[in-house]
Amino acid sequence: MAPEILPLLMLGAFVALLLLGVPVAYAAAASGIVFGFIGFGESLFNLLPARIYGVATDASLLALPMFVFMGTMLEKSRLGHDMLEVMGHLAGRVPGGMAVGIILFGVIMGATTGIVGATIVLLGMIALPTLLKYKYDHALAAGTICASGTLGQIIPPSLVLLLLAEIMNESVGTLFAAALIPGLMLAGLYILYILVYAWRNPSKAPPIPAEERAALSRGQLWMRLLKGVMPALLLVLAVLGSIMGGIAAPTEAAAIGALGGLLVVAASGKLSVKVLRDTCRDTLITSAVIFFVIMTAQAFSLAFRGLGGERLIQDLFAIIPGGTTSDILFFMGVLFLAGVLLEWAEISYIVLPLFLPYFVAQGVDMVWLAALICINMQTSFLTPPVGWSLFFFRSVAPEVVQTREIYRGVWPFIGIQLSAVLIVMFFPAIATWLPTAMGWMNK
Repeated sequence: MAPEILPLLMLGAFVALLLLGVPVAYAAAASGIVFGFIGFGESLFNLLPARIYGVATDASLLALPMFVFMGTMLEKSRLGHDMLEVMGHLAGRVPGGMAVGIILFGVIMGATTGIVGATIVLLGMIALPTLLKYKYDHALAAGTICASGTLGQIIPPSLVLLLLAEIMNESVGTLFAAALIPGLMLAGLYILYILVYAWRNPSKAPPIPAEERAALSRGQLWMRLLKGVMPALLLVLAVLGSIMGGIAAPTEAAAIGALGGLLVVAASGKLSVKVLRDTCRDTLITSAVIFFVIMTAQAFSLAFRGLGGERLIQDLFAIIPGGTTSDILFFMGVLFLAGVLLEWAEISYIVLPLFLPYFVAQGVDMVWLAALICINMQTSFLTPPVGWSLFFFRSVAPEVVQTREIYRGVWPFIGIQLSAVLIVMFFPAIATWLPTAMGWMNK
């Protein structure tokens, strides 16, 4: 049997299991164990426990459940309700202003929670009825809410960036700094699209009526902004500043964030036994799912490499003309297609380890590549037919918003995300300037 047959069969079996509806973690473990045993026998079971034990005892991954706790605490306390109302009114004077407020809310919620499902459900329950009341186009409303929720995947402190730092052997502070400007740029592109759309179609994105804006004075709005938004924003700045400034390690900063989230909610008067219980339960479930995917992916990556999969990837890139630029474009295309079937954690620990060794060998800047990967993986939440943002939104949207309108609404934002990938790809300084200026690139 040719040496490249087994890794190809292994990939084929993995995809077949996914198409049959087998959960990704089980599909990765099954295909890895079966083909690993076929390829190099019982020695697989001597190597695999050490890999899994290494994940279970990796202290850097302690930051993950603590950041999840911080975000879940802020989400369960319903502080987002006040944030959204205030920002919607502040931006609601112009056509499309309410949608712009939703994007700004997504930036703040992305920085505080980083949990896509929670943000989209919250926006769907609070913002969508308001958008429908103001006669917003259903597709624009759906696309805005779904896209706003995905910003948590790139705005630091992002769980994606935490895992990428571990996989790519880069510091968390470096990747946080590298993703900050691209993330804000992406939010800016969303806002630009909404404003242009509203300018061309003012009846489909009208401003908030003057009588409703008059119900809250400017002073009242700013006061509510200070009370409802600033504590959470200051918490994020403290966490990011301590990491990017080199004051605290990621695990220490995550502990600060978890405690700070608890104190912010307590100070707002929204802390209760139910909120604390629900937060702990959801943190446990989310963290357990992510760690389970990471551990089962070890079997897949160990078997694929042992069967010569890395050599197969190198041979694949060798036949692509155009050098490193073409290689990266091809890689971005693979990630985009993977996002149709897989979630970000699964892409991170199953797909990325197959390709990253090649780019390391080619001397590609890993910090820049991480920013490209992070923007690209956002599309996995929006891409029909299995984009999780679409499922979250559909679960709370009324029947008057049709599924085809949801799909139609997200495509412009998918196009914006792919455009952002190309912008960062051809202007690397967007991702590398801040970490270089802060000295992280030399560490």
